[in-house]
Amino acid sequence: MKTQDMNRDWTATAETLSRAVPYLQRFDDAIVVIKLGGHAMGSDEAMSDFARDVVLLRLCGVNPVVVHGGGPQINRLLDKLEIKSEFVNGKRVTDAATVEVVEMVLSGIVNKKIVQAIQQQGGKAVGLSGKDANLMICEPTDPALGLVGTPTQMDPSLLKLLFEKEMIPVIAPIGAGRNGETYNVNGDTAAGAYAKALKADRLLLLTDVSGVKNAAGEVLTELKAAESNCSPNRAPGR
Repeated sequence: MKTQDMNRDWTATAETLSRAVPYLQRFDDAIVVIKLGGHAMGSDEAMSDFARDVVLLRLCGVNPVVVHGGGPQINRLLDKLEIKSEFVNGKRVTDAATVEVVEMVLSGIVNKKIVQAIQQQGGKAVGLSGKDANLMICEPTDPALGLVGTPTQMDPSLLKLLFEKEMIPVIAPIGAGRNGETYNVNGDTAAGAYAKALKADRLLLLTDVSGVKNAAGEVLTELKAAESNCSPNRAPGR
């Protein structure tokens, strides 16, 4: 490469960094909760790109927290094991046999895949579920849904310790019951609960869904709390 071309590249890089500095300063030590949907993990390339971006956030002084789903992966294993799932209003009915598979997929296969992807990009990630250190205590959402839980008590103290060590928490949406139960929690619900408990600066939802739509089917670019009068009917684990 010619010296003139190299100087041009260095100049462009310096300009980009100088423009980025105010934003980096603004979000220094900020907490960003990222919900990674199971459908958004469609390829190894997409996973690598996601992991690289998460590591970059950490290098820029941001504290990312990844909360993931895994609905498609759960369905595949349930089909393989010939365990039939029932759904009520779009939510998976989770019995004792199903919750074992759900925990195996979310806390095991999916969680460790994300952890490994982040570490391959140079980051330090720790795989967790809501059962670890009582991060997320749940109550049953609806008796008709079985072991589907709604977060009622959050303890983010472990996550704050990981921030101090510049580690990236990767959390499966599994919750603990007060009597030793294991609960399957909707991934979006879990991400929102962690964001609230951490008083996060941002909550990002990465999914294959185009967005929240109004009655006319148009994607909304903004939604006020008063305008949100219903919860999305999505299956836990997604």
